[in-house]
Amino acid sequence: MSVASQAVPRRDSRAAFGFLLATALMNSLSFGIVLPVLPNLIKLMTGGDTAQASEWSSLFAMAWGAMQLVCGPAFGALSDRIGRRPVLLVSLFGFALDAFAMALAPNLAWLFVGRVLSGVTASSLVTANAYVADVTPPEGRARAFGRIGAAVSFGFLAGPVLGGLLAGIDLRLPCYLSSVLATLNFLYGLKALPESLAPEARAARFDWRRLNPFASFAWLRSRGDLFGLALLAFLFPLAWMVAPTIFVLYGGYRYGWSPAQIGLVMMLSGALGTLVQVGLVGPIVARVGERGALLLGAAGGVIGYACFGLAATGIAYLAIMPVYVLFNLFMPALQGLMTRRVGELEQGQLQGALQAFSGLAAIIGPLVYGAAFSWSIGTQLARPMPGFAYYIAALLMAGALLLGWRVARPVAEETAQAAEAVAR
Repeated sequence: MSVASQAVPRRDSRAAFGFLLATALMNSLSFGIVLPVLPNLIKLMTGGDTAQASEWSSLFAMAWGAMQLVCGPAFGALSDRIGRRPVLLVSLFGFALDAFAMALAPNLAWLFVGRVLSGVTASSLVTANAYVADVTPPEGRARAFGRIGAAVSFGFLAGPVLGGLLAGIDLRLPCYLSSVLATLNFLYGLKALPESLAPEARAARFDWRRLNPFASFAWLRSRGDLFGLALLAFLFPLAWMVAPTIFVLYGGYRYGWSPAQIGLVMMLSGALGTLVQVGLVGPIVARVGERGALLLGAAGGVIGYACFGLAATGIAYLAIMPVYVLFNLFMPALQGLMTRRVGELEQGQLQGALQAFSGLAAIIGPLVYGAAFSWSIGTQLARPMPGFAYYIAALLMAGALLLGWRVARPVAEETAQAAEAVAR
């Protein structure tokens, strides 16, 4: 058992992990719950101009991603220095205040600042992942990260549905609910969350250079094959961003789906993804290893996105979902591989660097896929190609599959050799 994990008594580990699941859920729920609400709030504050509201909505989304890019490394570095517990609790308390402030926002500037702060506090997922790495043995991390991923998936599943229902009563009600839930989670954490990083395992000082997200990229680059794995952590969210960016428009344009039908398809996708992360990550990793699970997830992404782009009917789109949801194996397996490569003093730094990659993807993805979809259905084409954006995502995952085949092999072989040495 590591020095870090000794900070958490075994009897408290279950309650602590429950808190981490709740925190992961809150992060994704806070993002998803405002998706059906924020554009209408912006439209209300811009005088009902749909075009202007669309421009502001894109700016809000990019600002949220930019905060993930900037703040992820900072949260990771800070938690390595002072411990995971205070960073998690302060983040949750800040989110509760921020959601309440957004509910009261009287104008667009206030609402924009609130969304920026929401992106800052959502970086608490960095610290939650570092906590998981602290208290979970290497062989169990893929499964633990899978459960965290399932909580995130459920938040993305439930958030838009819940936000849409509450918005029918009052546009600001989802923000009030987010504030209440974050407050309850904060109070639960005060009682149930022990510190996972023992004082002797913490960084000796706070390195201000780690606040620079590009310094995080340089740190990963200096770690040899760790950088190759980190590139996979960039390709995954960059490919994934295709659905949040275009799916609502794509489903309506190509299949004639109503908003209610689109919501049901989103629920189905989220439910299947949650089942994979909760029920299949552990058994598949136990059978084929983290590298095998990663490659299987990448293959699911390639096939799924390519077939989504080719699907001429809604039935065909739905039929490919059981293959596509294997995509959800990718990130838990990758997290398991990467956390084996760094020591206790660097788990927070690693998670912060990965969050920076996700933030960068959240900035680039909407620009790429939005432009691709707009071009693919434009009048300049003799024949529309509405699936073009999905083909881009498929190519990205094909690149991830090839890169994963190459860079994951040394890590997998090294950990297997270490396990054999221990067995002897």
